[in-house]
Amino acid sequence: MMKNLVADLKRVMPFKENTDVGDLIFVVGEDPQILSYALVDGIEPDNSRKDEWWHVNMTLFTIPPQKVTWTLRAAQFTGQEIFTMGGKDRFIQAVDLNKSAPEPEFEPQPEDEHPAQEDDSKSESSSKTRLRIIK
Repeated sequence: MMKNLVADLKRVMPFKENTDVGDLIFVVGEDPQILSYALVDGIEPDNSRKDEWWHVNMTLFTIPPQKVTWTLRAAQFTGQEIFTMGGKDRFIQAVDLNKSAPEPEFEPQPEDEHPAQEDDSKSESSSKTRLRIIK
């Protein structure tokens, strides 16, 4: 499920390939369900580990705002990889505020081709994207 959501997000969000201090990032979580933004306050190496890990300090734009530190590998905080925390999927990636959102690839069906009653699970899995752009 997370893999499909991330694929949909990458079609409609102007994401950056890297993440720097001061970036706005989009945060997605499986449980609890999170679709939120955060501000990257700091990225510092975690010297206590053998491999390359980083302490990513961020302020989640929740009510009230929450300051958190997640210890992640670069692939995880740059949107290259879905990762788990406590066994639940997470995804973060910086938003490129200098780019417009990419045009999504929709294949709308003419009204007369829609069945009278659709099975929600069938229509969700057969559609190209489950996110909608509001302009």
